[in-house]
Amino acid sequence: MAGKSAVLSDNHSIKTAAPEQPRPRKSFDYGKELRRLQIELVKLQEWIRHKGLRVVVIFEGRDAAGKGGAIKRITETLNPRICRVVALAAPTERERTQWYFQRYVAHLPAAGEMVLFDRSWYNRAGVERVMGFCTEAEYIEFTQSCPEFERLLVRSGIILIKYWFSVSDEEQERRFRDRMADPTRRWKLSPMDLESRRHWADYSRAKDEMFAVTDTRQVPWYVVNAENKKCARLNVIHHLLSVIPYRDLTPEKFELPPLDKKKYTRPPIHEQNFIPEIYR
Repeated sequence: MAGKSAVLSDNHSIKTAAPEQPRPRKSFDYGKELRRLQIELVKLQEWIRHKGLRVVVIFEGRDAAGKGGAIKRITETLNPRICRVVALAAPTERERTQWYFQRYVAHLPAAGEMVLFDRSWYNRAGVERVMGFCTEAEYIEFTQSCPEFERLLVRSGIILIKYWFSVSDEEQERRFRDRMADPTRRWKLSPMDLESRRHWADYSRAKDEMFAVTDTRQVPWYVVNAENKKCARLNVIHHLLSVIPYRDLTPEKFELPPLDKKKYTRPPIHEQNFIPEIYR
């Protein structure tokens, strides 16, 4: 199915690429290329706002595959009122009794918004199934309902894009060890992440079975080769820009008006609580 997704991805990009779409480069400076693509993302953001589009982008894949890093680079320069990230915690007792998709529907975008799901309703086909957090009947119902649910979203006018980040077990192992050695990133390793190491083959089979029923022509999966994090980030941004046609609506430069300070006097500094200036 991965091969099928790649073909669909290439065809879809060719059909819908916008005139503003930046061209890929064989050799590049990562920082400069990221900056260039982020400028294009701002243009896309303005187009989404201007046209009242509703965009949903799903990020799924192995633990430590680089989903969070890609999301961070996409949102870095965007307006959080237009582009927001949804990363839901485990469902509450009440949410477990709801229609499965209900808590995700509450986070879908309104007109002029783009929502990035850092994991999504596909939890049911992944961690919930592998770790036994759902019944077999619930899983089967998901496989039947999910394609129709996504077609319903598309029919309603939502642009739905799904990315699967693929990484080898050797690279995942290296990233896990890097996180263990870094106090600022160790929090990323949850007990569930560590337990998933015992179920590598189970997760692989679950992903293949999930693709078999949810990699549809209307809403295909786009597989991201995430062995190289930086390349994966650039490739995802480049592809995202290619599948949503947009035009440059960047405002013209303008002169800042002078500040009017005539009617205002600052209060004395000693009356305010300043933090200690440790760094000068």
